[in-house]
Amino acid sequence: MSHKQLDTLIRMINQIAANNGAYPHDEAAERVASHLQRFWARSMKTMIIEYRLSEGDELSPIAKEAVAILAQAAVSKQQGADSAVQA
Repeated sequence: MSHKQLDTLIRMINQIAANNGAYPHDEAAERVASHLQRFWARSMKTMIIEYRLSEGDELSPIAKEAVAILAQAAVSKQQGADSAVQA
């Protein structure tokens, strides 16, 4: 993905976070993470996680938290898949 595509993802996640801003911070972050998990393509999720890990300066606080939740879910899912392969 290009820099322009990353800018679009940043704008999108910040808008989603703003739309959930009426909820308490933790609940809003969970709702945003759930939205990303359900509706974003794997490539989009990977790109926003990599951006968050490398800098993430343009993400709102709720968006940052949501991406952290998404990243943790991806790690847990991978660990589960690795365990299934070993069994």
